Amino acid sequence: MTEAKRDPRVLAGMIDHTILKPEATRAEIARLCDEAIEHGFASVCVNAVHAGFVAGRLEGSPVKTCVVVGFPLGANGAAAKADEASRAIADGADEIDMVIDVGALREGDLDRFGADIAAVRRATAGKVLKVIIETCLLDDAQKETACRMSKEIGADFVKTSTGFSSGGATVEDIALMRRVVGPELGVKASGGIRTAETAWAMVDAGATRIGASAGVAIVGGSKADAAGY
Repeated sequence: MTEAKRDPRVLAGMIDHTILKPEATRAEIARLCDEAIEHGFASVCVNAVHAGFVAGRLEGSPVKTCVVVGFPLGANGAAAKADEASRAIADGADEIDMVIDVGALREGDLDRFGADIAAVRRATAGKVLKVIIETCLLDDAQKETACRMSKEIGADFVKTSTGFSSGGATVEDIALMRRVVGPELGVKASGGIRTAETAWAMVDAGATRIGASAGVAIVGGSKADAAGY
């Protein structure tokens, strides 16, 4: 994207304003919701325990309620993830970001890997499903498999990272993911994005969503705290 087109309002509309730290308080989450409405962010992304609170706080605004499932390890099984997703939707979630079964993918058990995503896809019918593939734990072939199968199963987005593992989003991974899924699916860059420059680099590589706790700093052009999602 050219410099002339780097409108902060456009970038704001791609941001999932995120707070996933376990110690997050309702006051902090309320502030995030208010910031999301003020700046026109795409969603507020939270842990499932806060789904109903966020949905109520955002009611009447265009900002979506996004909830993570199987977070952050992805190791709690397909049935548990599907149930967690169903409960989050009942509480008001519009979008679900699920973590894959990383071990199944790495050992080549693609039946188990695919069944995990499919169970959550069934539970989220009619809602947006983003599949977090945790790129830092995968080689390129595994990333390609995760993206291809997520698309085949019917996910709406593939997403790089939880932000809780050994690495976050990279331009190279976003480019790979975009190449595999083509123009039809969304690609979400998350983990370690704290400046507008980094966010735009992800967009240039093919990202259509940005997951960040530093959304206000990103669209305001200021420097964000090095800690956080």
